[in-house]
Amino acid sequence: MRSKLLTALPFIAAAGMLPGTALAKDEFSVCWSIYVGWMPWDYGDAEGIVDKWADRYDIEIDVVQINDYIESINQYTSGRFDGCTMTNMDALTIPASGNVDSTALLVGDFSDGNDGIVMKNEDDLAEIEGKRVNLVELSVSHYLLARGLESVGLSERDIEVVNTADADIVSAFATPDVSSVVTWNPQLSSVLEQPNANLVFDSSQIPGEIMDLMVVNTETLEANPEFGKALTGAWYEIMARMQGDDETAIEARTHMANAAGTDLEGYEAQLEATNMFHDPSEAVDFTRSDQLLETMQNVAEFSFRHGLLGQGAPSAEAVGIETPSGTYGNEGNVNLRFTDKYMQQAADGEL
Repeated sequence: MRSKLLTALPFIAAAGMLPGTALAKDEFSVCWSIYVGWMPWDYGDAEGIVDKWADRYDIEIDVVQINDYIESINQYTSGRFDGCTMTNMDALTIPASGNVDSTALLVGDFSDGNDGIVMKNEDDLAEIEGKRVNLVELSVSHYLLARGLESVGLSERDIEVVNTADADIVSAFATPDVSSVVTWNPQLSSVLEQPNANLVFDSSQIPGEIMDLMVVNTETLEANPEFGKALTGAWYEIMARMQGDDETAIEARTHMANAAGTDLEGYEAQLEATNMFHDPSEAVDFTRSDQLLETMQNVAEFSFRHGLLGQGAPSAEAVGIETPSGTYGNEGNVNLRFTDKYMQQAADGEL
């Protein structure tokens, strides 16, 4: 589940006032929640891959699953964890907007069809004008809707958003009163199995804009570069193992599928709609691209319009976002950073 909830904001405002406590240390913890692009962390933990890379750098890394996605980010923001899996939008609107300087250590993938807009009895997104649209409000689904509306010359003023829990999306679409929903897999696949359901827009039409990251505390990373090296080394060993059709790859993907509550076929269907950066050089190229900076500007503008950058944010540029190709926003308040340093070391075989 990848959702951003308004109810989390008061907590974040308080968490942002916590003092920095980063010191050189040798024990670290990261958390993750169930989603197709984050299941490799469960496999890497279970198979001892993370431990192997931690041992290489004489450190310990505890990998913890947290069932509630937003709670995992809240705990990271409060300082309970040194790293956490999250989307690029949530990295900006929760820890970064809460004054927790955070670095996207690993750009693992982007949604390439895993998120979509579905309409009943309509095959043209433009027909959504004037309709009620059920989705998890203030989530990446909400962002996808905004981008989809732009593509047909509409805006959020032209529709009515109905906040709906992700667990209720499938059953809601089955009722006669609901004609349009926005959701992500596996719910998206279930919605599309219903009669007269048509996919009218999906994340493959905004490639690279909904990213899945491993985000770490910037102060902790700077004080402990071996933490970044170990996580990165482990990640790309997992990526290498899960590719292909040999026995090791199939066993790896089967493990991930079971941990995600599906079967191999179901998990592989989700992988097909996910652009995984198995090769670190591909992730480096993506992170260095001008597109990343443009995407984060879009995300910041959407977040500001919906009050997700904090109560006192004067503009979409309130929080600085640093990427290898430049910085968007307030350079005196950079709290979200995308780095290619460790992924480049993996590409160069220097880990």
